[in-house]
Amino acid sequence: MKIIDLSVPTGPGPGEPLPPTIDYEDHEKTAPLIAQIFGCDVSDLPDGQGWASETVTLITHAGTHVDAPWHYFPTSGGERARTIDELPLDWFVRPGVRLDVREVPRGERIEVAHLEAALGGYELQPYDIVLLWTGAEEAWDTPEYFNSGSGLTRESTTWLLERGVKVIGTDAWGLDRPLGDLRADFEREGDPEPLWAAHRVGIEREYCQIEKLHNLGALPGATGFTVSCLPVKIARASAGWCRAVAVIDGP
Repeated sequence: MKIIDLSVPTGPGPGEPLPPTIDYEDHEKTAPLIAQIFGCDVSDLPDGQGWASETVTLITHAGTHVDAPWHYFPTSGGERARTIDELPLDWFVRPGVRLDVREVPRGERIEVAHLEAALGGYELQPYDIVLLWTGAEEAWDTPEYFNSGSGLTRESTTWLLERGVKVIGTDAWGLDRPLGDLRADFEREGDPEPLWAAHRVGIEREYCQIEKLHNLGALPGATGFTVSCLPVKIARASAGWCRAVAVIDGP
């Protein structure tokens, strides 16, 4: 099989408005502690070396991650919204469908017509994992990334969920239009309805998002691959980091 990495690294950088921090401890630094644990001298360790370790501080929405319904609202479909550790694992290993919507200008709405055109005649199947290729990935690790890409609307998100989709991914910072564009519209028009509209669909319909995907251009086409995006099982959390990959059968 061939495996294509669809994830960004988790670490500090200009693409993260709330950047993670990583404290690296090398083998020399940990040697005294390791010697204490084993009751030996540092000189008794191989070349006086301990083990490498890192302490990472980050939000659950850093790097490539899966959003749980709990992130969007306290309830979903009239029930308490589920957290990332409560969701069925079989949602996250499914056939993938890449929708090329790069023609939608930065900051604009991805409408149902754009999705239908990108499908090219393919009929979505229940539990297909839809990956939106907005072109935002080209700005990853730059200050422009936060405001890159286009976003779904309430209508286009609902359209996907009505076809049995449970997981929608994007190469942008979020599934909605960039937050700055949503704010500008609200300041101009005073209408709160579009604010975080794609996310808020989760109030009525349970679904998950994969945000900050990368390398979607390396996929062989719109279909013909399996996506694996199993989220880390963080207790009672609104999201979990994942190593999203595409698996292609054959040489």
